Amino acid sequence: MIVKENLYNKRIISIDAFRGITIFVMIFVNELAGVANIPQWMKHMPADADAMTFVDVVFPAFLFIVGMSIPFAFNARLIKGDSDYTIWQHTLKRTLALIIMGVYMVNASEGYSEYLMIIDPVVWAFFAYLLPIPVWNKYDESVPETVKNILKYGGILGFVALYFLYVQDNGNIGTPPRWWGILGLIGWAYLLTVVFYWFAKGNLIAMFAFFFICVIANCINLTEGVAIKDFYIFSFVAGHMTHASIVSAGVILSLLFFEGEALKTVNLKAIGFGILLFVMGYLLRPYYEVSKIRGTPSWGLYSTAICTALYYFLFWLMEIKKQTKWSEFFMPAAANPLLIYILPGIIIYFNLSVGISIIPDYFNSGIPGIIWCLVFSTIMLLMMKVFNKLKIRLHL
Repeated sequence: MIVKENLYNKRIISIDAFRGITIFVMIFVNELAGVANIPQWMKHMPADADAMTFVDVVFPAFLFIVGMSIPFAFNARLIKGDSDYTIWQHTLKRTLALIIMGVYMVNASEGYSEYLMIIDPVVWAFFAYLLPIPVWNKYDESVPETVKNILKYGGILGFVALYFLYVQDNGNIGTPPRWWGILGLIGWAYLLTVVFYWFAKGNLIAMFAFFFICVIANCINLTEGVAIKDFYIFSFVAGHMTHASIVSAGVILSLLFFEGEALKTVNLKAIGFGILLFVMGYLLRPYYEVSKIRGTPSWGLYSTAICTALYYFLFWLMEIKKQTKWSEFFMPAAANPLLIYILPGIIIYFNLSVGISIIPDYFNSGIPGIIWCLVFSTIMLLMMKVFNKLKIRLHL
């Protein structure tokens, strides 16, 4: 892998803003999931529905942004002089961290035996959400090395203890990967895309090829009567390529916008890419429908088309028109996305473990519930300002 000399090398505030907005909406819809009596368009669509709402676009938007960041992250490390070994070590550590957190968070909410566990499941869940902070915090240089090691390795031992304290509903010990959780799915999709990006040396045409391979693999995996889908290894890889297609689409859009040519007000290549995504989703919909829960290709393609359009607007507004002041509200989340993602879980499980309630039941339904979710999401953003100032920032 070599440095991409013609890749834009200045800060791209529109990508940061896109990340911050996505995180804010993600916190909002996660909190909204527990609110009763709200319209269907504010919820995930059921698995058997051929439809999607804005809620079903939030997860792919985060995957898309992960992809948009990959070319710049690789270039930065190569310019810094990191060796291949260092880069791959970092990539694998990041992937493993996301998978571990994802699996623990899934087991925090389901699959345990409340009667066989020797600690209260909500206490177990609280620590499952809390321990990533000491393990993956980016410690300030002023923190003594001894303190860093105590916190980091103490957190790792905490994860090991949680593993053996967990009792499944079938009586077995340990935290199994029932599914990988949102963070785990991001980790697998990130790994698949990075591996290809590396061997393709970031070539745009090769990334298009990988994108099409991911979509085709997803189609095959969802087609009845195809023998190859019965092989576990194919089904496993193809399932994650569903999400890798979205990550790779983010990579492609970054290259279309920021590689080779000066920033342009009208980027016909990016517009054409968005149209291609929409047309592909439209053509595949009669065969595979649109479903986030089932991870259908049309869902992924429509989502990436929407993300492409949204980012194009942010690019025009912030990079061309230089209207950036409004985005400052979202930047604390953009700077610390992993911490703000797990923070609501820490708060919720702490309250459950000590038996207190944050809000009256009145705010768990209808319009009051929606208002509370907006307030809660705003509070999380404001808390990120505090954590960032305290230099508590998760860094994988």
